[in-house]
Amino acid sequence: MRSPGRVFWPLASLLLLADCTTKRAIEAADVVGVSKPIVDGFLQFTLSYNEGAAFSTYFGPYQRWALSGLAVTMLFILARSYRQVTQTGRLATAGLALVAGGAAGNLLDRLLSARGVVDFIDVGFGASRFYLFNIADAGISVGAVFLAYALWQHDRATAGQPDAKG
Repeated sequence: MRSPGRVFWPLASLLLLADCTTKRAIEAADVVGVSKPIVDGFLQFTLSYNEGAAFSTYFGPYQRWALSGLAVTMLFILARSYRQVTQTGRLATAGLALVAGGAAGNLLDRLLSARGVVDFIDVGFGASRFYLFNIADAGISVGAVFLAYALWQHDRATAGQPDAKG
């Protein structure tokens, strides 16, 4: 790939901007815990604050700072792997951008508000609801799938090739 930055930076920035914008808009328009139907019986917006990790997991009184530190560490690891990952192609670069942009979005929420990360996308069927999430969470999930698939394909393609080191 000639210039991975032409894929990575716009995509990561767009995800971060979309995440921050939607979170602030939902906070301005909605009341915590009150659902607004978007697609009848399937999709609704329900403002919630998640102080914990995924699925509202609780890690104790210092979780805000521990999870912030973990996010910074993960962003550092993603930055260190940028060159190697982006050499495998556009799909891997897009996956890395989505994971990094989503991690940055949730980190900003965690650092800027003691209430936690804003979640509002509520998907389910009738009374059976799945967990609440946000644009950053969706980006991280989709990005992780893209990244895993691209790296798996790259490993399969290079498995039978002799090692370039000799």
